[in-house]
Amino acid sequence: MSKLLILIVLFFSHMVLWGQDVNDSKDLKVGLVLSGGGAKGLAHIGALKVIEEAGVKIDYIGGTSMGAIVGALYASGYSASELDSIFKSTNFMALIQDNVPRSSKTFYEKEDSERYAVTLPFSRFKIAIPQAISGGQSIYNELVRLLYHVKDINDFSKLKIPFICMATDVETGEEVRLDRGYLPQAILASGTFPSLFRPVEIDGKVLIDGGVVNNYPIKEVKKMGADIIIGVDVQHGLSDRESLASATEILLQINNYRTVKDMQKKSELTDIYISPDIKDYSVIDFAYGKAIIDKGEEAARLKFDDLLQIAKGPVLEGRHGIVPAKLKDTIRVNEVMIQGNHNYSRAYIMGKLRFNEDDDITFAKLQRGINNLSATGNFMSIKYELRSNGGGDGLLLNVKENPNKMFIRLGLHYDELYKSAGILNLTRKNFLMDDDVASFDFIIGDNLRYRLEYYVDKGFYWSFGMNSQFDHFNKEVDFDLIKSNYEVDASSNIQKINLSATDFTNQVYMQTVLKEEFAFILGLEHKLLKYSTKTLSLSAPTNAPNLPSNGRTYFENSNFYSAYGKLTYDTYDDIFFPTKGLYFDGDFHFYLFSSDFNNNFKEFSVGKARMGGAFSLFNKVYLNLETEGGFKWGVSPVASMDFILGGYGTQLVNNAIPFLGYDFLSLVGNSYVKAMVKVDYEFLPKNHILLAANVANVGDDLFRTADWFVPPEYTGYGIGYGLESFIGPIQVYYSFTPEQRENHLFFSVGYWF
Repeated sequence: MSKLLILIVLFFSHMVLWGQDVNDSKDLKVGLVLSGGGAKGLAHIGALKVIEEAGVKIDYIGGTSMGAIVGALYASGYSASELDSIFKSTNFMALIQDNVPRSSKTFYEKEDSERYAVTLPFSRFKIAIPQAISGGQSIYNELVRLLYHVKDINDFSKLKIPFICMATDVETGEEVRLDRGYLPQAILASGTFPSLFRPVEIDGKVLIDGGVVNNYPIKEVKKMGADIIIGVDVQHGLSDRESLASATEILLQINNYRTVKDMQKKSELTDIYISPDIKDYSVIDFAYGKAIIDKGEEAARLKFDDLLQIAKGPVLEGRHGIVPAKLKDTIRVNEVMIQGNHNYSRAYIMGKLRFNEDDDITFAKLQRGINNLSATGNFMSIKYELRSNGGGDGLLLNVKENPNKMFIRLGLHYDELYKSAGILNLTRKNFLMDDDVASFDFIIGDNLRYRLEYYVDKGFYWSFGMNSQFDHFNKEVDFDLIKSNYEVDASSNIQKINLSATDFTNQVYMQTVLKEEFAFILGLEHKLLKYSTKTLSLSAPTNAPNLPSNGRTYFENSNFYSAYGKLTYDTYDDIFFPTKGLYFDGDFHFYLFSSDFNNNFKEFSVGKARMGGAFSLFNKVYLNLETEGGFKWGVSPVASMDFILGGYGTQLVNNAIPFLGYDFLSLVGNSYVKAMVKVDYEFLPKNHILLAANVANVGDDLFRTADWFVPPEYTGYGIGYGLESFIGPIQVYYSFTPEQRENHLFFSVGYWF
């Protein structure tokens, strides 16, 4: 009996002491485990809000994938409410898609991205498939910004809360514990979901999502010294066939075969196990972020009494000490160190970054510079670190060049001028030297065409290039248009003729970038123009006795040689459906020589300019305003370079100008002014209702006679529909004009080329 009494006393003494330890928590360390789960991981934030409310002080954090991202930010000093604000204001789908803003692309790259529907690596006569949908660059950029305040901490145990995260070695299948290094890179590696993001290389290891092998690192947190484990598990069990609707869900299901079984044991080892009810959400449902955060809060509140038992006192507001509004926005980069570049020079890379050493720059400008590099497609990986360096920051830029130097590109297009066409492009980078690219387009369809381009990009310095292109189309035009510009037999009763137009152009040029957004070009050009028909006879010039004997009548068959300059500014976010940005394109050609088929050449100049802006009127409704004009300067009677308005399009040859209400090649003159207004209502994602109006004056010597400054003589209106499809924009316009009884339906499919 005495022995039993002693045992009872010892037992209750132990319970009292344990209860005092739990309540006081002077010696017990609390570890927090956050599982991976994609968008479901937003529930961690809701759970953290309740954990803070209960007064629990976290001593260690371990996380995987989204749990690593949330955990690292919390460990670095952000409070739960601050994380809530950050994540609710973040467009995750935009970050995941990693779409490089159009403004980040060079003018050469903008043209490329708006010409082809499909781009695939092409090596040894084999087409390759890209490693992943996204490179994860946008996410990495944001992590660098958010974690700038701990940029110099290499040992994650030195963070405000010691932290570790898990990744998977893709070559060996082994789990990798990441507890030191550059924090943004470590947590990016932990969340690199296979096929969605490219693997991340750290210390010679190629790493992917840690959830493949360890999606709930409870043992690792215990090894850090945790006595009590709070776990937030946002994983779900195996899905049924109806839920496996995407490749991402199927890959997740395969991964879950192992983790579901592991969690049976790991949940038993967790002292306070929080499992939010988020089975109705998928790993990519970031659009439901608020609801998922609320689910995490609801689940944690069910464990509130347990949390109170291990609380160490009230969590003071702002205890972590970092408020998003006070994040440092401007930094001084006093040194740029570049590693991994072999085929692209430092000048090339610095030209893309668009800032110099010792410049004060914002994070937005730094991210734009990184996006500029990413937009080239020349680098598989662009990882950078910011470290304190004297009175500023050193930027260590580590790039991994894309081993694919050759690409095959494809596209389809139809419009009312060139009709149906398919484009096959072969692009080779580092063709003759570093920093260069060679490209050849072969266009087949109703009209055969080609385009050959070679460009050497020297960044801040003068770049140079060469172009050669052959353009051809046939179009029925009014006979009056020909009679007013060429010597023809006007006695015929023919009202329309079929005009064949051929343009063969070769250019060499130099280009530099001014003030980041302006491109200035100086060049020399050769152009062979042929305008002909089979239905008319032409009074042959006395100096051209050897006309081609192919049954065609030629109105023009001359070589022209010119020097030219071009200034372009383009910040439109989309060239087809712009919602914001400004645009300017100015071009001036001085024609010096000609083979002079019509025996009427004298030196002359042609200048033209187009400018505009796009603005948001209100939700999903955008306004695009543009104005343009052109003139011929000189007394030369050459009419082949005159402006000719009509039709619809974005890449018409020479001085052909789109003008709604009139058919292609309808209004002609050696000068013109035009204004256009377009309202774009995006009533569904990627679906647009378009309302447009344009007015113009067209004629000879408008600027000399001041006739350009009179009410517009020509007007046109259009109502249309636009769709952003995978092959490019699909647009249809019904257009009309009060000046004529004719109406026109313009139909365009795919990118213009």
